[in-house]
Amino acid sequence: VFLNMLVKVTRLDLPLWHQILVLEILRGFCVEARTLRSLFQTFDINPTNTNVVENIVKALALVVATIQASDSSEETLAAVAGMFSSKAKGIEWSMDTDASNAAVLVASEAHTITLALEGLLGVVFTIATLTDEALDAGELESPRCEVDRLVCSGQSALLCVAMVNSTWLTILDSLSLILMRSQGEAIILEILKGYQAFTQACGVLRAIEPLNSFLASLCKFTINNPNEGEKRSSILLSPGSKKPETSMDQRDSIILTPKNVQALRTLFNVAHRLHNILGPSWVLVLETLAALDRTIHSPHASTQEVSASVSRLSRDTSGQYSDFHILSSLNSQLFESSALMNVAAVKSLLSALHQLSSQHISGNSQLSGQQIGSIAFSVERMTSILVNNLHRVESIWDQIAAHHLELANCPNPQLRNMALDSLDHSICSVVGSEKFQGISSAPHPLKEYQLVEESETRSFEYAVLSPLVILYSSNKNIDVQMGALKILLHVLERHGEKLSYSWPSILHMLRAVADASEKDVISLGFQSVRVIMNEGLATIPVQCLDECILVTGAYGAQKTDINISLTAAGLLWTATDFIVKGLSGRSVQKANHLNEEVQLGVSTEEGDIPTSEEGVKRNPLQQLVDYNKLFFSVFSVLQKLGADDRPEVRNSAVRTLFQTLCTHGQKLSLSMWEDCLWIYVFPMLEHVSHLASTSSKDEWHGKELGTRAGKAVHMLIHHSRNTAQKQWDETIVLLLGGIARLLRSFFPLLQQLSKFSSGWAILLAFLKNSILNGSKEVALAAINCLQTFVSSNCPKGNLESSFVKSVLDIYELVLQTSPNYKSDSADKVKQEVLRGLGDLYVQAQSLFNDDMYLRLMAVMHLMIKSSMNSSDYDSELGSIPAVQRGILEIIPMLRPTTMLSSMWSPLLLELLCYLNGEESPLHRNSKEIREQNSDALANGTKRSSVEQGHINGTGTKGDTVVGCGWGILFIEKLVPIMVNLFLEAPPNERCSASPQVIQGLGRCMNTRRDNPRGTLWRVSAECFNRVVTDEVRQENAECGSDMNSYRLSRARFWKEVADVYETFLVGSCGRVLSSDVPSADSATADESLEMTVLTVFGDSVLKLQKEAPVEVLQRLVNCLDRCASRTGSLPIQTVGLLPLHCSRFSLGCLQMMFSLCSCILKTSSYPAVSETSKVSISILTKRCEVILGQFLADENDLGDRPLPSVRIEETVCVLQELARLILDIETANALNIPLYLKDALRENQSHGRAHLLSLLPTFSELVVSREPRVRELVQVLLRLISSELGLQRLT
Repeated sequence: VFLNMLVKVTRLDLPLWHQILVLEILRGFCVEARTLRSLFQTFDINPTNTNVVENIVKALALVVATIQASDSSEETLAAVAGMFSSKAKGIEWSMDTDASNAAVLVASEAHTITLALEGLLGVVFTIATLTDEALDAGELESPRCEVDRLVCSGQSALLCVAMVNSTWLTILDSLSLILMRSQGEAIILEILKGYQAFTQACGVLRAIEPLNSFLASLCKFTINNPNEGEKRSSILLSPGSKKPETSMDQRDSIILTPKNVQALRTLFNVAHRLHNILGPSWVLVLETLAALDRTIHSPHASTQEVSASVSRLSRDTSGQYSDFHILSSLNSQLFESSALMNVAAVKSLLSALHQLSSQHISGNSQLSGQQIGSIAFSVERMTSILVNNLHRVESIWDQIAAHHLELANCPNPQLRNMALDSLDHSICSVVGSEKFQGISSAPHPLKEYQLVEESETRSFEYAVLSPLVILYSSNKNIDVQMGALKILLHVLERHGEKLSYSWPSILHMLRAVADASEKDVISLGFQSVRVIMNEGLATIPVQCLDECILVTGAYGAQKTDINISLTAAGLLWTATDFIVKGLSGRSVQKANHLNEEVQLGVSTEEGDIPTSEEGVKRNPLQQLVDYNKLFFSVFSVLQKLGADDRPEVRNSAVRTLFQTLCTHGQKLSLSMWEDCLWIYVFPMLEHVSHLASTSSKDEWHGKELGTRAGKAVHMLIHHSRNTAQKQWDETIVLLLGGIARLLRSFFPLLQQLSKFSSGWAILLAFLKNSILNGSKEVALAAINCLQTFVSSNCPKGNLESSFVKSVLDIYELVLQTSPNYKSDSADKVKQEVLRGLGDLYVQAQSLFNDDMYLRLMAVMHLMIKSSMNSSDYDSELGSIPAVQRGILEIIPMLRPTTMLSSMWSPLLLELLCYLNGEESPLHRNSKEIREQNSDALANGTKRSSVEQGHINGTGTKGDTVVGCGWGILFIEKLVPIMVNLFLEAPPNERCSASPQVIQGLGRCMNTRRDNPRGTLWRVSAECFNRVVTDEVRQENAECGSDMNSYRLSRARFWKEVADVYETFLVGSCGRVLSSDVPSADSATADESLEMTVLTVFGDSVLKLQKEAPVEVLQRLVNCLDRCASRTGSLPIQTVGLLPLHCSRFSLGCLQMMFSLCSCILKTSSYPAVSETSKVSISILTKRCEVILGQFLADENDLGDRPLPSVRIEETVCVLQELARLILDIETANALNIPLYLKDALRENQSHGRAHLLSLLPTFSELVVSREPRVRELVQVLLRLISSELGLQRLT
């Protein structure tokens, strides 16, 4: 009754002093927790009693509410604030004694309101105290407890709940009213403490409605938001309007008062205290925090203490930014402390953030800055929560990922980019966390039981990466797809080694990217593939390695970006490195295991590997990886790329395939080699060859660059690439080059394959077809393949005769099949085939037999014959056709070996046929030649019969036309080659071939008459000098034991030598052969060569010969005599017109005859020289007598007129040489003088001047000559005769 009376008094219109007294009593009840609890338990809880506490609270609230009706409310509120301020400072408030009545009235009203407000706050703090006691007593769960119990138990807890339910609304209205109207710092802090205490108590008591109401009220005092009308106007503006910027400026012009700052701090305190309990109430808090975030980052925000007119620079240095920094720090700390929340609370917080963000998302792509700011706040805080809860990320990831996906599907590009950036940071944070490290720490090749145990782990890893797959597959926006690919790239670059179970979905996604039509998308996806192939193969689960290779192949096959395709082929090469390392490691492991078994004495079957648990733990990867399968996967991809329409791609694939085989072939087993060849290499050959043969031959036009004069201007394309077929041919060339590398490096290994013979046949057929039917480039590549095969394996002894024959068969068939092709490309191919033949023989000489060598010569003849074309030889350039150049290159290579010595004669005869323009004996009857060759090997009689046939007159006469269609230029180059081969031949082979060689050279020398300025006769003359000098010096013993054959050959040889000298010296030397005046240099060179031939003839042939028949010697000396007689035989009228070089040659021949007769010559073959002298002396004396007689006759005919100088010089020369000449006894006996003189000279041993006696009558006539030099020389000769006869003057 007493309490109710006091409550009723407060409602009566009593004096203020009376109300103050009553309020002081009521306040005392409210601030005493025990008293208020006792009152509430006694009255309010008992249904039969009056709600005393509730009535007291309402009464106090009514007192507080009077402030709204007071005319002096502002003064009253200021007074109330002052009272609270004094209390806060510990000073008792008192009124001045001289205060006016109005001031006293205001102070009294303020006192009543202060007492009422203190009473209400006392109720608030009492409830908070009682709640804490219940919490300490265990009747309530702590807000920080991980497990939240929604049902309160215990008397104290129930009491607190009842007190809250009965008073919260009244208290909230009063406190919010005062907080809204007051500006004093002390009263604001006190009321906010009450807010915090009551809100926390509501949270602990799980009183949701009071909690939300107090939070909502508190949030209203945090930030001065624009009114709702402004909000609606900013939202409803059209997208094209300029108003949003204005409204943004208005909204951003926010001033934070101290009340706002304190309210925000109170809100942070409540949120920190109740973070596990707020649940749906987080929405209220987050809306305020989002507004705070916008305010902090707004360039127009400030605090109340800073004037709006202050410049930006001064504001940057003001103290108001310390408040912003503190609030920003508190804002961040709230979400960082989420690590301390229980999982349910974190989920509630995320749900609230999602709700805050979702309420601003609309279907319109145009959003206001406030909306985007709220969404950005939600996204950033979600990321912050994620980063701080990585230790339990599995529980919250789905919520975060779902919201990111929702934002990524928004039409607003700004939101999409925001979502992608946040998702990038989130996924990288999760994958890079220690928690994720534990997830993927298990071995990659998991066993069945491990798969079951880690199913949850697998699900979570897939969940982390699944948003990327979903974004790419379900969202058709290019920016979103590229964003997803960028995130994936970042994950792979930074933490790819931690992934385990999500690889299938990643690879599936990347495989889908390869089929995209946008170049940028494909390029971004391929960057991830490059990271995987370059850095991630060692950490990828073995089950996914094959898929990695296939995905890389898909990027190689895509048509959008050719550079990606080329790089993909290079990545496949990287994959083979990894695979081969695995193969090598497995081989080493197997070898080590076998060694251990041998040491332990345990037998192990081939192919067994350790299967113990220890072995599995030690090396699980090598136990499960099928490296063979991976290797063939790479080859399968390369095989498909090798048939790509784009030449650059297929060429790159072909290079990679063969480079892989050549680099790692030594590490492959025989079974793998067979699979590589039969499944990939040979089918690729066949397929590419088919595509090349069916490709278009139409010329391409380059890319159109523009127009000129109304016509399109196209980029030029090189003629070697301007058709599809030419580009396919380039691919075939690369294939052939790769095969050549395989044959060069691995032929001994390939021979061990079970299917080698059939594979070799296929390869030979392909090479043969490429040479016969392919383009020039393809044919040359096929020839190079054969040449590489031969040159690389023959020196090592890796080839058998059958392989050499097979190569020879191809060359022979090619040259026999294409003799009529006359194009430049065909000639180039033939030239290369010929070089291949020469190289084949050089490299495989030991494997050649007579039959193969004859086939080689027959092919060479066929090529020379097919190259006959007069137009080639009439060219002004004077060049040799390509085929003939090839023949000239290989002929020196064809010198027979010791095992093929019987082939020297066929070779030389073949070359002589080219020289003489005759039909080759091999071509006439190759079968007969082979039979004769076989007979010769058996009984050695072939050569003699052949040579006998030549001696009997079967040889061709020297007047046969040289070359007969082969071409003079060809013959010029052939002559020194043939001579070099002849000089290298064995002596017995040279004996048989020397007559034909001399005859052939003589024919070539005879071309001087028809072509004095030609080169052939000069080359032939020089070579003739070499041959005849060398042949004359040959010893009988060097020519074998068949003397009959030797004599026949030598007889023919001397006959041919005589024919050559008779024809060349007499017919061509010392003569004027053309009416054209040659140049001085040419005339000098020709005269020098003539004199060289003459010198060799006399000094090396006549003087050094040992076995020349007498009749041949007579012919040879007569040849000299005929040349020496040219000047003397001319009539006096014309002898003066004789060119000097002609007279000099005639004198040279005359002097050579004197040299032959002289006994001064020192030589070991004296009998042969003596025979030459005896033949020469009689001819010489007759020639001297004719010359001297002609001189006398001319002198008599001319009378006093002088003789031509040529005649005088000739006569003087004869007289001088006669004076110098000394004969031996044998030569003197051959003179035509009386016998008694010969006997007397022999007895007196004065035979050295015997030749002068035979010419004494002529000397007697010359003593009256008018020429002084002649008379003087005759006197000298007569004195020599007198001395020879022993006659002296009497006085």
